[in-house]
Amino acid sequence: MDQILSLFPPNMANQMREKIQSEKIQLQEIRIRINRPIELNDGRHAIWLYNQKVTKQDALYLLNKISEFSLYRLEEELKQGYITIAGGHRVGISGSVIVEEGMIKAIKHISSFNIRLATEEVGFSKPYLPYLYQHYKYVNTLIIGPPQSGKTTFLRDLAKYISTGVKQYPAYKTAIVDERSEICAAVEGVPQLSFGLRVDVMDACPKSQGMMMLVRSMSPEVMIVDEIGSQKDVQALQEVIHTGVQVICTIHGESLDDIQNKPALQPLLESKAFERYVILSMQNRTGEVKHILDQNGRVVSYQKVIHR
Repeated sequence: MDQILSLFPPNMANQMREKIQSEKIQLQEIRIRINRPIELNDGRHAIWLYNQKVTKQDALYLLNKISEFSLYRLEEELKQGYITIAGGHRVGISGSVIVEEGMIKAIKHISSFNIRLATEEVGFSKPYLPYLYQHYKYVNTLIIGPPQSGKTTFLRDLAKYISTGVKQYPAYKTAIVDERSEICAAVEGVPQLSFGLRVDVMDACPKSQGMMMLVRSMSPEVMIVDEIGSQKDVQALQEVIHTGVQVICTIHGESLDDIQNKPALQPLLESKAFERYVILSMQNRTGEVKHILDQNGRVVSYQKVIHR
């Protein structure tokens, strides 16, 4: 936390530290908006610092610290709307954009920041390995959940077990396509979070292209992809599956019924490409597994696990 708070002006950092400690906030996000109070978010609640409104000078201080006083160095990342910083934390930005010939060339007059803290929850997925490992292999799995339900956290932890191995589950060659640098939180291509010895990462690469590049170059046994949804993603997944590589990915949705209404996914759903669907819920806590379903939508597990 000190690493994150060091990005802010000292008075602002001190107020946030006091609030976080006094209310024991399990922080997920810090949202900064010019002329508005600071928002601290634990994934379920917004906690406001009403006595600390953000000024343009505060925003400039934050931007300079994030960029290490060199915006030119981050020019390409800024076009994507986010920056990944040391520790794997991701800073989303918004403001006015410069558009040339229909393409975003730069973002100027940045007015909002969303700092998403990279957290590692070791053991998050371990109780569910028996349901995802069948007949001596990991099965094609789609993890479904609404925003901030813990999809990426679950996927990241699962990737560690797959690439490391544990007890009766051997380690597999694992390829991760991390288009938004959220799974591995890579900086300059190097993952900032811990993974197993048998993991290869394609960072900041479009998912559809990254999957095919990794199949050709790294001969993976398991492919990990976050937040699929486009027709290109689906086509690439189909090709990966046809090569014999197992795929584990996530998608935004409330339930299996919900994602069945997404036209782009129909080829995967109709072919029953996924043998398991993991349904996440935010009813009681972030990352709660509500159901695990088989390829026909039948419940194979209804189990609540308490994470300590």
